[in-house]
Amino acid sequence: MTAQDQQVTGRSRPPEIKAVPVRHPGRWVAVAVIVVLLAMLVHTIVFSTVKRGTANQSRFGWSVVGDYLLSRQILDGVVVTIELTVIGMAIGVIGGVLLAVMRLSANPVLSSVSWVYIWFFRGTPLLVQIVFWYSGISYLYSRLSVGIPFGPEFAHGESNSLITPFVAGCIGLGFNEAAYMAEIVRAGILSVDEGQVEAASSLGMTRALLLRRIVLPQAMRVIIPPTGNELISMLKNSSLASAATVTELFYAQSLISARTYEIVPLLLVASIWYLFITSLLTVGQYYVERYYARGSSRNLPRTPIQRFRSMLTAGHAQLPEPAGT
Repeated sequence: MTAQDQQVTGRSRPPEIKAVPVRHPGRWVAVAVIVVLLAMLVHTIVFSTVKRGTANQSRFGWSVVGDYLLSRQILDGVVVTIELTVIGMAIGVIGGVLLAVMRLSANPVLSSVSWVYIWFFRGTPLLVQIVFWYSGISYLYSRLSVGIPFGPEFAHGESNSLITPFVAGCIGLGFNEAAYMAEIVRAGILSVDEGQVEAASSLGMTRALLLRRIVLPQAMRVIIPPTGNELISMLKNSSLASAATVTELFYAQSLISARTYEIVPLLLVASIWYLFITSLLTVGQYYVERYYARGSSRNLPRTPIQRFRSMLTAGHAQLPEPAGT
């Protein structure tokens, strides 16, 4: 070892750097403001009262909410809302798949018809479409028939009896949803690698078999998340069927509030039911997404039950061992 090396090694080590964490006072101020606002909101919702008549009552009328939350008229409205959502979404999904396949077709007529349909139904308000199916059809055609074009009729009936308010609501919701689902399905189909499509075509698969066995199973990973959002939107848009006098949840609470003059409590009743059904749909969407993620992810996301069990296991593992062990 040379004298220069000894001199270098003999030097004293520099003092350790003391790392001082960066302080963010603005974050704590924001948290304090949010906590105060939340406390004020909870106090207003739960404890705020107003004098009505000779007694003080809750400003939000929670007693009225409890009286009507499970009433027969509200429950019937919930059932009709679910029926509108399921039927409208079924029409939308089936129509959306057909429109997406037509849009991607090499036939210019099919592609153009699909584009015009999507352009029209996405460009006009849903409320206008529901009212048109409810009132416009009977205004334009007093009688509807099925038969050979420009030939004999096989069956016919009055439009007022065929297009009932419920049918008008289902058709309006379903036909409008088909335009949005067509773009979602088209995006899912285009997300599949073209090499797989070419390989399947080289094996002699028909276009229908190729779509059913190769394309759609892989496209579902892209289709499912926005479809879940559309299902939740369908649930809320079903309230527009009240314009066609369909006694769904929103229209049912409107009838009760018009009779009792309890506007805010009945709106809270409807909101609670919408939130409850939306929560169930959100949980279902999570498990469907998890099912279709099996082929794309080695480790599937844990379910809420599995997360809860892992928290219990982690907490048990961190417990101190008893003395003397």
